[in-house]
Amino acid sequence: MPFGQDVQDAPLVPDPPAVRGELIAIGELAARTRLSLKALRLYGSRGLLPPAVVDPRTGARRYGPEQVERARRIGLLRATGMPLARIAAVLDAGGAESVRALHAYWREQEAEHAVRRDAVGYAREVLAGAGPAGYAVAEREVPEQKVLFTSRHVTAADLPGFLAEASRSLFARLREAGAGLSGPLFAVHHGLVSEDSDGLVEVCAPTPDAVEPSGRIGVRIEPPHREAYTAVTKGQGDYPSMAAAHDAVGAWLTAHGHARGASNREVYYPNWATAEPGDHVADVAVPFRPRQASGCCSS
Repeated sequence: MPFGQDVQDAPLVPDPPAVRGELIAIGELAARTRLSLKALRLYGSRGLLPPAVVDPRTGARRYGPEQVERARRIGLLRATGMPLARIAAVLDAGGAESVRALHAYWREQEAEHAVRRDAVGYAREVLAGAGPAGYAVAEREVPEQKVLFTSRHVTAADLPGFLAEASRSLFARLREAGAGLSGPLFAVHHGLVSEDSDGLVEVCAPTPDAVEPSGRIGVRIEPPHREAYTAVTKGQGDYPSMAAAHDAVGAWLTAHGHARGASNREVYYPNWATAEPGDHVADVAVPFRPRQASGCCSS
């Protein structure tokens, strides 16, 4: 049965007399596998564990003895938190490929857990009233520059994929126009990007050359500005660490009485893909208007 086809769509085949004694009822399958009837029906409806036969009169489901082991494996994989669609791919791979597929899934889960662990650590610091630590903030002048840009509303989960897609699109447009880069790519965060918030992110490629807009790619002038920034290493490239870097720059602006001049941005250097964990690969920056020095005058 194709994956995703409901068992109700399966042909209602009577229990063949030649194999009737070899088939087991759904209750017996549940007893042997310690899976609930609800779970077994769900696996059947998703095409993971379709009954060998379905009685056309009563709708009773009967299973072959070989399905006991498949049901047990489905239950084991579900215990890891694996989605049903992923389980189908793992089981269908077979043999050593199934093992490799399971290892790949678990590496993904461990990476996600590491990100959540860092998020919990930073949240704990914030709740305790501590500011982001370990981020030195400096200032710099940024000249006017022409940029190609493309934008989209994205969540934190969508952001890495969008950055990669946008970078490819911008580089392709530069090649088409015979244009070059005049600086590193940067992404302007016009709204909050989180697990629940889809903020507008604009990826920009600076260029000194003449390039016309094309499709979703626009061209604009980024005005000159002064910005506060902090360096980020490859090991700090995960979402919680980047959030802490944004907070560190924001806290610095507040402490010095400066006003934000434009949206936060992340500047990405060319060594991002090949860098070691301790290598500088990006900056988190915020344009600002310097605080006006207070003074008094007398007549």
